[in-house]
Amino acid sequence: MLDQLLKLVEQNAKSSIVENKAIPDQLNNAAIKEVTNQIYNGLKGQVSGGNMQQVISLFQSGIGKTTSPVMNNIMETVCENLTSKFNITPEVAKSVASNLVPTVMNQVIRRTNDPKDIDFDLQQMLRGMSGNNQLDISSMLTNVQKSSVLGGVLGKLFGK
Repeated sequence: MLDQLLKLVEQNAKSSIVENKAIPDQLNNAAIKEVTNQIYNGLKGQVSGGNMQQVISLFQSGIGKTTSPVMNNIMETVCENLTSKFNITPEVAKSVASNLVPTVMNQVIRRTNDPKDIDFDLQQMLRGMSGNNQLDISSMLTNVQKSSVLGGVLGKLFGK
């Protein structure tokens, strides 16, 4: 999942990082990797911290919900790390985080809700983040999400 997440951040980092004059060109790749790691670690931290239902709710809420505690936590961490590791101002770091993180997360949410997209399977993501390969999130999902997950699993079983 981390590789797919990195690709999404790279695809969306042009205006926030690559063309940002406050971030030196030689640091662009490192900044992109830092944002990627913080999104992943932020989600993983929420899962391992017992907030799996909040993470699932974020993915069920659909695209555009950027006011969740999970999203706010990720954006704050991205901002703090960009400021401390790349010596950019908090204002620039906040701008990068508030533009890039919701865009990437919305794409991840969209892709996890697409049963045809095998790269972003919510259950597999949460299994990896929790370290529990037997994790079954079906009881935590709403009926709409359950049918989507079930359809995706059946589609994968039957090669669709």
